[in-house]
Amino acid sequence: MQKALIIGAGKCGLAILKIMLETDTVEVFAVTDRNELAPAMALAKQHNIKTGTNWRSFFTNEVDVVVEATGNPVVFEEVQRMRHENMVVIPRSVVYSTAVLMEEKEGLIRMLKDDSYKHDLIFNSTHDGMIVINQDGIITLFNRSAERMTGHRQEDVLGKHIHECIPSSQLPNTLKTKKVDRNHAFLLENGKKIITSRIPMLNEEGELFGAFSVFRDITEVVDLAEELTNLREIQTMLEAIIQSSEEAISVVDEQGRGILINPAYTRLTGLKAGDVIGKPAATDISEGESMHMKVLKTRRPVRGARMKVGAKRKDVIVNVAPVIVDGKLKGSVGVIHDMSEIQSLTNELNRARQIIRTLEAKYSFEDIIGTSEEFQLAIEQAKLAAKTPATVLLRGESGTGKELFAHAIHNDSDRKYNKFVRVNCAALSESLLESELFGYEEGAFSGARRGGKRGLFEEANNGSIFLDEIGELSAHMQAKLLRVLQEHEIVRVGGTTPISINVRIIAATNVNLEKGMASGKIREDLYYRLNKIPIFIPSLRQRKEDIEALANHLIAKINQDYGRNVEGLTKGALRLLQTYHWPGNVRELENILGRAIIYMNYSETLIEVHHIPPLEARTKETSSGFMEPVDLDDGESLAKLLEKYEANIIRLTLEKYNGNKTKTARHLGVSIRALYYKLEKYNTENNSMQ
Repeated sequence: MQKALIIGAGKCGLAILKIMLETDTVEVFAVTDRNELAPAMALAKQHNIKTGTNWRSFFTNEVDVVVEATGNPVVFEEVQRMRHENMVVIPRSVVYSTAVLMEEKEGLIRMLKDDSYKHDLIFNSTHDGMIVINQDGIITLFNRSAERMTGHRQEDVLGKHIHECIPSSQLPNTLKTKKVDRNHAFLLENGKKIITSRIPMLNEEGELFGAFSVFRDITEVVDLAEELTNLREIQTMLEAIIQSSEEAISVVDEQGRGILINPAYTRLTGLKAGDVIGKPAATDISEGESMHMKVLKTRRPVRGARMKVGAKRKDVIVNVAPVIVDGKLKGSVGVIHDMSEIQSLTNELNRARQIIRTLEAKYSFEDIIGTSEEFQLAIEQAKLAAKTPATVLLRGESGTGKELFAHAIHNDSDRKYNKFVRVNCAALSESLLESELFGYEEGAFSGARRGGKRGLFEEANNGSIFLDEIGELSAHMQAKLLRVLQEHEIVRVGGTTPISINVRIIAATNVNLEKGMASGKIREDLYYRLNKIPIFIPSLRQRKEDIEALANHLIAKINQDYGRNVEGLTKGALRLLQTYHWPGNVRELENILGRAIIYMNYSETLIEVHHIPPLEARTKETSSGFMEPVDLDDGESLAKLLEKYEANIIRLTLEKYNGNKTKTARHLGVSIRALYYKLEKYNTENNSMQ
């Protein structure tokens, strides 16, 4: 075997090395190149062939063939001088030609393999069965679908005559007739029915060199036809449902172009199919952003978005959801609700609520939110009190939920099926409160109703009466209330006959009754009658761990009242609420959340820190004397003094926010239009800028 030395490991050296590695007559002794990273150097190392940067160190009498692949004439001449008599030297020109031929060969091999792979891929991936025979009837191709339908394996049938595998095959007849047979029914030996087409194969000269058959299981075709029929029926049904729906519906494709609306949509917006179909999703919007485009961008549904649509700027609420098929976004569908109808229904609901509120208690213990220890103690005391007929005294700051407890106590007692009457003792004058509580006889005073009138104690007979702000009662009214508590009877105004009543009294106060008793404002005997079951309701600052649950409950309530879809608070907003001391308790928390939701966009779902009014600023303003003093010796009326105070507040707030009217309006809780009106009224803006 001859030994070869390759000088130059570049492209040419690599080509000649590959050729020599494939032959058994030549052994590559060594490969050299000044560049140790040359392509042929790496290949040589893989085959344990010696490598180096100096070819002279390998130039020995053992070498029979030297391949000079550098193209350097100096190297070639030196090799010629040094070679022995039987050594063969191959110049670079010959090597280059060989390399080009090798590249062409490898390219053709790659193309052949690629074409063969594509051919096999297509042939075996098609759902149709395919069988090819040569002019002698021998099977040359048999794809996987043919295997599945006939039950024969490819390796078992290739090279065999078609009749050995499928005795009833008509492919040999196609070889004889050279005619195409299309869509013929055929029964296979395994009982399957197929539809087949047989086609002769002719070369460019028209000479026959084979035939092939393409066939499909007829049961699959029947199933597909039935599926298409069912799809058409479903489509017809869906279109009928959409067209007959009283809800206004619009559908867009994945690009946001309108593809479907129904008659209810036309009645609501005034827009017909020609105005919307094929047009951008925002075509029908006269005020607001397109919820269709937002859903297509985020792939998330949007609910409760308000906007105006159509030429008449109809006020509507929109719910839009994405249409996703097999994980791909195909468009979105929107359902539009007329706000005027919703408002009408809301008004009716509110009227119904007002009627119900006068007849029964609204809340139960399930509506009282709080898990703190002190608050749970108050709830447990209230539940115990509900099971007794004794008078209950609810004590706590304003806004802590005393009325809520009163409702729950009534609803948890055996009186829950009777009336629950509420009275704010501080809201009525003494004479009016007396006639409202105890009723009056005919002629008791001028303007008295003929036949007299039943009082609230009589109305609440066998039920409960809630006396809020009990600490504001006058001495006369305290005496009359004491009679009710002691004797369980009342006397109407202008009457003399006692009327027996069976009423559970639930009283509430936010004042210190003990101090009132010490100063003589509260009767001692009345205090002890009222204070049978005292329940102290802690303030919100004493149970800040309940703020998160309370906030979520109040947000759900505000959503229902305002028609919004806010989901909750961010962590930052919750932390801010938990650092505030809440002088107004739960009532103030509801007010703050309501204002925050009002200022939110309809597409926003979480209350963030910037939505919440500045709590610390409100605290500082209240505690440090936000309003400047007003001279009370001017003899001005109360209305005039209040206007001065209001003008002063607006001026200072405007200065605080450097003249920014939007921030000023938000801070004061008024609309921007109302702020402009007041600025013009008081000429505040000019004064604050001087």
